This record gives sequence, structure tokens and C-alpha cells, in this order.
Amino acid sequence: MTTVVDRPAGRRQPAAPVRAPHRRTGRLGDTAAHLFLVGWAGLVTVPLLWAVLSSLKTDQEILTSPWTVPATPRFDNWSRAWNEASIGSYFLNSAIVVGTALLLTMLLGALVAYALARYAFPGNRLLYHLFVAGLLFPVFLALVPLFFVVRQLGLLGTYPGLILVYTAYALPFTVFFLHGFFRSLPSALAEAAFLDGCSHWGVFFRVMLPLARPGLVSIAIFNFLGLWNQYLLPLVLNPDPERYVLAQGLAALSVSQGYRSDWSGLFAGLTIAMLPVLAAYVLFQRRIRTGLTAGAVR
Repeated sequence: MTTVVDRPAGRRQPAAPVRAPHRRTGRLGDTAAHLFLVGWAGLVTVPLLWAVLSSLKTDQEILTSPWTVPATPRFDNWSRAWNEASIGSYFLNSAIVVGTALLLTMLLGALVAYALARYAFPGNRLLYHLFVAGLLFPVFLALVPLFFVVRQLGLLGTYPGLILVYTAYALPFTVFFLHGFFRSLPSALAEAAFLDGCSHWGVFFRVMLPLARPGLVSIAIFNFLGLWNQYLLPLVLNPDPERYVLAQGLAALSVSQGYRSDWSGLFAGLTIAMLPVLAAYVLFQRRIRTGLTAGAVR
């Protein structure tokens, strides 16, 4: 005879542990993403390191042992490229053109973006969309009319001509980026400044511009990288060899040093050209992320 034992009322069997669905799939996805990022970092880093190491070798070491560390670092390659190959002159030309164009771009772009973002007037949206349309227009389609316009103004092969073209080239993206940033800033601070008797210029320079500093730093770095590496515009608008910017100088150096088989001098010039870009990225990468996230979440 079987005895049935009743279980206490209200007492439940312990539930089986619930396993997170697709945990293994998520781990595989994370692993694949990390492997992709590591591979991408290798594709970017290895050529840079190879160029730097090659700039410290002799020509014979570059041809016979391209993947080894130089036996004796030859820093005289850098001095030879700076002085004899005119890399120093090209570097100075780029610093003048890019530095002046960057200042103009930031000043004009901030003024235009602030006016379009904070003031309502007829044609506001039309002007904004015209600037945005400038991002979609390929620059090589404007090279021929741009060449004739600059030549008729007497600015062909001059610093002012290249500076003005660089400024116009970088202005649409600057306005587009800063427009959203200025719209996200609180209006209460501007209204309080107006109540205290501050003018429109005072509100812009004393209140809004300091608040937009993260966005200004981010867009300034993006513009610097883009203008420093610009080659197509100076190739067409800057035919004077004495006023070559760094990209033009490197192209000319690759031809001349290639004929002379001075590969160490060529790699030294390439390394010198890369240093400002690498320094800007290493020093300001955290500010770039801060500026992008600040403009996105406000």
C-alpha cells in the first residue's frame, strides 16, 4: 500500500536558474569586434612605424633589411631633409597658410553658426541648408572656375589666395558642426546676460563662446588635420615652388629623391610631415571625444 505524503501548502519547488539567452553569441560578437579593431590598428600603426624606422636607416639598410631596427640611428637624415630638400621651407609655408586659415574659419564659422542657431530671421533655414549643401559638392568640380577666379583677383600662387580658399573649403563643415552645438546650449544664460545689460557681441564672446569650447576644440582639430593634408587645392592654386606647402613639397621630394635613390631622405621628410598630425591627435584625442559627446547629449 502506497502512502501519499502531502506537501505543505504554499511551498514551491525552487525554480531552475535562468540562463541569459544568446550569451555565447554576444561573446563571439565582442571577440570579432575586438579582433577587427586590433587588425585595423595594426594596418594603421605598422606603416607609420616602418616609415619612422626607415627614416633612421641608411639607403643600403632600407633595401637589404627593410623590417629590422637600424643598427645605428641616422638622425642626420632628418637634418638633410629639412635643409637640403627644403622640407623646412615647406613646413613653414604650411604653418602660415593652415594657421591663418584655421583662425579665419573658426571665427567666421562660429559667428555664422551662432547667428543661424540662436536668431530667427527670414532666410535662416535657406542659408543653413546652403552651407550644408556645400558639404555635398565635390571640390574637384570647382577647380577650374576657382582657378580663374583666383587668377583674376591676382591671388594665384600667393598666401592670401590659398588662405581664402582654405577658409571657404572648411567653412561648411564648421558651420554644420557648431550649429547643432550652439542650439544645445541653455538660453537662460544668454537671457540673464541680456538682462544685465550685455550686448549681442558681449553675449557671444563672453557667454556662448566659452560654453562652446569643447565643440570649438573638436572642430578646430578636424579642420587642422584636413587642411594640413590638403593636396588638390594647392596643386592647382599654388604653382610657385617657393610657396609650396608640405603636401606639394613631399610630392616633389618623392620625384627628386627617387631619381637620386635617396630613400632615407625621402622617409625622413615623410616622418617630419607626419609629426604635427600625430602630435595633434595624441595630445587632443580626449578633447575630441569630449566635444563630440558633449554636443550629442546636451
